[in-house]
Amino acid sequence: MLYLLVSPKRVYRNIYYHKQTKNQWARDDPAFIILQILGIVVMTIAYSVVYGVGMNGFARAILQLLVVNYFLAGMVLATLTWVVANRFLRHQNVHAADQQVEWMYAFDVHCNSFFSFFAFAYVLQFFFLPALMKTSWISLFLGNTLFALAGAAYAFITYLGFHAMPFLHHQEIFLYTIPFVALTYLISLFGFNISHRLIDYYF
Repeated sequence: MLYLLVSPKRVYRNIYYHKQTKNQWARDDPAFIILQILGIVVMTIAYSVVYGVGMNGFARAILQLLVVNYFLAGMVLATLTWVVANRFLRHQNVHAADQQVEWMYAFDVHCNSFFSFFAFAYVLQFFFLPALMKTSWISLFLGNTLFALAGAAYAFITYLGFHAMPFLHHQEIFLYTIPFVALTYLISLFGFNISHRLIDYYF
C-alpha cells in the first residue's frame, strides 16, 4: 500500500514476478481487499462521528461508499478496462502463446488505483475538514485539488497496471482521462465545491 503512493511502478514489477512464479496475473490472496474494506469502514465511522449522523446515517454512507463506490463501480470499471484491453490492446506474437487479461487482474488494478484515490479523497480530505468546510475560495481550491489529484492518480495507476502486461500495447489510452480530470478541475474552480457537495450527499 505504501508503494502504491510512493513508487507504484515497483508494485507492478512485483506483480510481473508473481506471474512468473504463480502463472497468473491476479492476486491469490484477498488480504489487500480486506484491508481496503476495513479502511473504508474506519473512515466512514470517522466521518459519521464528526457529522453526528448516527447509525442510520452510517449505514446509508457505508452502503454508498463501500457497496456502490468500491464494489459496484469497481466491477463496472474493471469490466470496461478488461474489455478494452482484450479487444483493442492485445498484439499477436507468433513466437509466444496467445494471452488474455484476466478479469480478476483488471479488478486488482481497480483496487490498486482506488487505494490512491482513497488516500487523497477520503483520508487527506478528513484531516483538512476544518479548512475544507469553510465557504472561501481557498477551501474550494484545496478540496477540488485533492479530488483532481485522486482522479489523476487513479488513471495513472490504472495505466501502470496494464503497462506491466507485455502482450498489450498502446496502454496510454488509460491516461486519456487525465485531461478530462484537469478540465473538470479548472471548471470547478469557478464555484463548484466538490468536497461540500459529496459530504452533503453522503452525510
